[in-house]
This record gives sequence, C-alpha cells and structure tokens, in this order.
Amino acid sequence: MPPSHPDFLAAYAKAAGLSEPPLPSARTGSIAAGIAAYLKSDAFLSLSAGTRTRRRIMLDDIRRRYGTGLTRDLRPHHIRADLEGRPPHPANNRLKCWRGLCRWWQDAGLAEDDAAGPVRTRRAPPTDGHLPWTRDDLAKFRDRWPETTPQRLAFELLFWTGARMSDAVRLGPGMVDADGWLSYRQSKTGGRVDVPFTASAPAWAEPSDRTHLFSALKAQTDRHAVWMVTTHGRPRSIKAASQWFAEAARAAGIDGGRSAHGLRKTRAQIMAERGATPDQRAAWLGHESLSEVQHYSRRADRRRMLAGTEPEPKSSNSPNQVPTIVRK
Repeated sequence: MPPSHPDFLAAYAKAAGLSEPPLPSARTGSIAAGIAAYLKSDAFLSLSAGTRTRRRIMLDDIRRRYGTGLTRDLRPHHIRADLEGRPPHPANNRLKCWRGLCRWWQDAGLAEDDAAGPVRTRRAPPTDGHLPWTRDDLAKFRDRWPETTPQRLAFELLFWTGARMSDAVRLGPGMVDADGWLSYRQSKTGGRVDVPFTASAPAWAEPSDRTHLFSALKAQTDRHAVWMVTTHGRPRSIKAASQWFAEAARAAGIDGGRSAHGLRKTRAQIMAERGATPDQRAAWLGHESLSEVQHYSRRADRRRMLAGTEPEPKSSNSPNQVPTIVRK
C-alpha cells in the first residue's frame, strides 16, 4: 500500500493520535498540486484574512476529497456533485471557492477550461439574516452574566463597537490611540474602522451603553493584549468564540438563535433610530456600501419614516453617565 493511499494515511493518523489524517503528497497535474499552487498565488493572498481563513478550510476539504484527481479531467458536473445536498448558502459559498480556484487554474495554464464557470449559484429563500437583539434581550443577558465574567465583557465589547466576531477577538487596549479612538482594519473587507472609545461619542450612538463596557473592563482582574480571552488568558478563535457566545445567550434565556452578529444589527438600528445618517452608520460599522447600511437598519429606517426622527428612549438598564477611563 503506497504512503499516499487514504487507508495508509488514516492508519498513520490513528497511530500518531491525530484528529485528521495528513494530506497526501501532491503529484504533478493533480487537484492537490493545483490547490497547493493556488494557495501561494497573488489571487489567493490578496483576499482578506477572514476570506482566506474560510476558503482555506474549504480548499483543504476539497483536497482531501478529490486531491488525487487531475485538474485536466475536472468538469462542471463534478462540481455540481460536490455541491449537491448542501443548503443554498453553504453551497454558494463553496461555489465561490471553486470559482476562484478554477479561474486561477485557467489563467495559470493548469487547466484548459474554467470548470466552475458554467455552474450556477443556488437560489436561496429570502431572509433577514441574523436577528437583531431586542432591549429585553440585552437586559436578560446583563442580568444573567455579571460584569466580572468574560461573557459579559464580550457582550459589551460587541454591542458598543458593533464589530464582527472576526474582528472583536482581535481588539485590545493597544488599538486605542492617544485621542481615545479604537481603530482597526476589518478582516473581511480590509476597510478601516474608528470607534469612539474614551473619545466623546455622538448622541445618536447612545453613549450610556459605553458605561457598561467600561464597568466590565474595570471588573476584570487580569490584563491581556486582547480583551476577549479564554480562561487561560489566550485569544479566542473566531469559530470557538462565536459558539461560546451563542451558548452564553442561550444560558441567559434568549431564544430565537440570537448571535453575536445580531448585536451588530442592533447597534445599527439604535443609531438609525436616534438620527444617525447612513454615512455616519457606515463609518462606525465599516460598511462598504449604502445598500449594506440600509440592510442592517431597514427596520429602524421604516419606523423613523412613520414616527419622525425623534430618538428612542435610552435603555432602561443603562447608567446615566459615562465614566472617564484613565489610560496608563
């Protein structure tokens, strides 16, 4: 049995105590070799860090499943078979991965045709995506998780900044400049975001929410390079942090699959309800287009059109004043 045979690799992984068998060595002209070359290409490396991470997971899976096949033999029906049985959104995300890969193979002369080109995206049912949190949800979470807990700190950080989880796990005190602005580049788009941290915040941001974040930060006994850490003081991974936070929401009795990303929507809605312009919302949340701004705060915009632009009342469980944090 050759060392590249799947059965040999599985037995090797079991004997070595590995959770997954190692990838077989790639022979010239194989899909595995084509993927290895693509991973070193400008086309792949120019993608955002978050996109590369997600694509790498899919590419490793494709290599494990089909790596011994030849790129010259790949046809559209093979890709359709790979997508079969997957829900619309995961299938379309995987197709994006195939398209980037096959297009580069064709441009690099590793394949004569773009096998993914003729494959159509799956039509997905319309959805509002991640559900925003209600004011009652916010109060429930705060009641369940004291300020001393990492769950509460993560919640307040996500809620005030409106950051995606992929960015929130990287945020730390070193990103706050001398003027009190928290600045970072989004892993998804590469765009820059500036959020008032100790700097004066506009009224439409509902600054009283920031008080909860400061209180949670002050309640932490240890200091680290990033704010969201494990019990061992290590930074949390994106996937593990998302699952961990979803479990914390369920433990607080928050139903309906509310997620960390839903807090981002809630922040957008609060700003819209209190009169922030689309450009102001985009600057805070790092949206790249007006359509994205409207998608995140469509419900609040509809209410403002019907009820005027008077700001919503402040959250009933928010302190009245924002304390000053002394930076060392």
